[in-house]
Order: sequence, then structure tokens, then C-alpha cells
Amino acid sequence: MARFRITVSYDGTDFVGWQRQAAGVSIQGLLEDALAELDEAAVSVLGAGRTDAGVHALGQVAAFTLTRAIAADAVVRALNVRLPLSVRVLEAEEVAADFHPQFAATSKAYRYRIWNSDIVSPFERQYVWHVFGALDVAAMNEAARMLEGTHDFAAFQGTGSDVKTTERTVFSSLVLRQAQDERSESVIRYEVSGAGFLRHMVRAIVGTLVEIGRGRRPPEWMREVVASRNRSEAGVTAPAAGLFLVRVEY
Repeated sequence: MARFRITVSYDGTDFVGWQRQAAGVSIQGLLEDALAELDEAAVSVLGAGRTDAGVHALGQVAAFTLTRAIAADAVVRALNVRLPLSVRVLEAEEVAADFHPQFAATSKAYRYRIWNSDIVSPFERQYVWHVFGALDVAAMNEAARMLEGTHDFAAFQGTGSDVKTTERTVFSSLVLRQAQDERSESVIRYEVSGAGFLRHMVRAIVGTLVEIGRGRRPPEWMREVVASRNRSEAGVTAPAAGLFLVRVEY
């Protein structure tokens, strides 16, 4: 038996999220079905995190154990043959039998993309939140930096969560305007990394940052929202389409 860690990239538009569910197609379900065919037995796949319906991943990490003898590079080829083109296994490596992709992770990084102009590109519409009206990026970044460090993020937690504590540590929290080429000049990026995140936490933070960017609230409001520990005090939950799990580190 051998345990493998894989890095997976996927367009989450057409999926119900990472976790296998009773209805709909999930990333976990696709991987487990492909591996069952490969191993000729049921295979359980664990992920580093549960991305919601419509959320994308550049570098999701998953792990599983196979009974058959197979090389890591062959695992990549075998899975990609069996998966839809919107889901790609980028790499695989053999790891210790007790490796857990969630509990062994030391940090995760997410990116949220906002398209800030009157007209959204048809090639970007499934990968951004289209926000009309000018946004003050400097004010948004000032507020975002206030989230760095260890705080109680209860005000940004989605409903239905069952966690022991809402305290999390954020290593880096930045808002940047992307202007690398003609297609991306309207994109504002929120880049955040931390030891862990609550359900919908990044999307709730982005909704709060947009309120500040629109001038409806000052940057200092972010501290008040955090201190309130009340979800109703924060901004709306930004749409799933703009969110990407960028990488998981170990």
C-alpha cells in the first residue's frame, strides 16, 4: 500500500464544491470515482480544505492510499485521463502513511478577484465579482492590513459552521490593483494567507472591504467589525466565483 499527496487545479463553476454530496458533481467525488477505477476498490480522498460550490483552486491538496503498486508520475497520468478537463492533477508524490492534508498544513493562501468597471469581460465573468462604481483600493488595503495577526473572526463566519474556536491567525492580508495587461486592468485582487480560515471567511471579508472601497465606511470600521464578533455587522458574502484557493503549504 502507498499513500499519495496530489496537487489539484480546478474550475469550480460547474461543481457543487470539493466535498462529495448526495446530489451534484463534486471534486472529491470525481477523484474517488477515478481512483476506484484505477485501484479496483473504493478509495477515500481527503482534501486540505472544502471549497464551496463555484469556488476555484489553483493548488488544492488531497491525499489517498492505493493498494496497487504504481509510481507517482503514473498516478498523475492515470487520473488526468479519467477526469474532466476542468479538473487537472498537477503533481503527485508518495508520502508517509499518516499524512493528513488538512491537519499537516501550516498555511493556506486565497485570492479573490473583483472586476471593477462598467462592463465585465465575457472571458472573466465566471472568475470575478463584477462591482460597479469606483473603488478606493488604498482604503481597502488599509483596512485589509488590520486583519493581520491573531484575531477572533466570528464576524466573518458563515452560518452552519461547527468549530471549537473562531480565533484564526492571518499572516498577510493585502488589496492590490492588477494592471499587467489590457484584460486585467480592471481587476482588484485580495490576497490573504493564514494558518486557517472559517467557512465563508474570505468572502465575508471581501464584502466588508467593498463597503469600505465604495466610501460607505472608513477603513477603521474593519476593527469595529472584528470587535463586534457579529456577522450582521460585516459586509455581504461576496459571490463564490471570484474566490481561488491558491496554495497549501506544509
